Amino acid sequence: MSDALIRPLQAGDEAGWRPLWRGYLAFYKTVLPEEVTATTWRRLLDPAEPLYGLVAELHGVIAGFAHCVLHRGTWSLTQHCYLEDLYVAASKRGTGLGGALIAAVYREADARGADRVYWLTHETNTTARALYDRVAHRSGYLHYTRSP
Repeated sequence: MSDALIRPLQAGDEAGWRPLWRGYLAFYKTVLPEEVTATTWRRLLDPAEPLYGLVAELHGVIAGFAHCVLHRGTWSLTQHCYLEDLYVAASKRGTGLGGALIAAVYREADARGADRVYWLTHETNTTARALYDRVAHRSGYLHYTRSP
């Protein structure tokens, strides 16, 4: 998408970011306490944190975001980039913003010396998976989490 600006998240973006964050949580049928949202916001802006955020801005309006976590691994001397959250406003899906955000994550990961970029999505997220199948490959690994 040529008229989109992909850039680092900035402190002044909070009013545009929050509705997208709520939409993202709703998409995954998740509710988080305000304390978690506020802390996430602060962490995304804190250069001492291993998290960072990018936004897709379209005609001056934030239309999507990517949140990443840089971390070390046991199989590499360099760090890895986990694309933890990727979201594009429902009205802007299919416009190329998701692919532009992923491409920007790849560039930022390269600039930060990460040798690997990876992410997860729900198996039923078929729309996003169509994009992911074009810009990445499935590892074949299954994701497990601790039972409550």
